[in-house]
Amino acid sequence: MQALLRQGAVGTLLLAGLMCLVPLHFRAQESAKRRLVERTPASYPALARSMALEGIVKVEAIVAPDGTVKSIEVRGGHPVLAQAAVNTVRKWKWEVAAKESRELVEVKFSPE
Repeated sequence: MQALLRQGAVGTLLLAGLMCLVPLHFRAQESAKRRLVERTPASYPALARSMALEGIVKVEAIVAPDGTVKSIEVRGGHPVLAQAAVNTVRKWKWEVAAKESRELVEVKFSPE
């Protein structure tokens, strides 16, 4: 009787351990780097120009299998430049893939 309980407990722990590893495997696939096929330049915001503001905005884009951007989240950068970065990345296109992916990109702004 104890042997059966012990085998059941070991089986349950093994199954729980495997279930914890599965999301890590899928998360690694989601963050695979895809080639950017269409990249439009960022438009420099008028307010940033008047402030002579420059910098980099980091954004994470969720890219659909067809290469279009599904959603964007700002990960860092000046708030005045953030919306311009989001608007820019939303227009970009990546290569077609079997699954959606997460792409971390940087958009650079400088007064010219």
